Amino acid sequence: MITNEGLVLACSAIGAGLAMIAGVGPGIGQGIAAGHGAAAVGRNPGAKGDIMSTMLLGQAVAETTGIYGLVIALILLFANPLYGKL
Repeated sequence: MITNEGLVLACSAIGAGLAMIAGVGPGIGQGIAAGHGAAAVGRNPGAKGDIMSTMLLGQAVAETTGIYGLVIALILLFANPLYGKL
């Protein structure tokens, strides 16, 4: 028989795994941005500083999505707010 605690912990583990899927999008986006940034520097080496700073700022903004997913996963696994409600 499944207890309430076991069900909450199982669902929290599944939710944490789903939250980690949020890391896939930023990884793909950052790879594409780095590739386009390298191509832009190859076409115009004189603008390397501007291209790199813009690319790094965009990658930092994109990475926040993955970090939010990680935070949600850690909360569900280690500081589960639902477990205390039982």
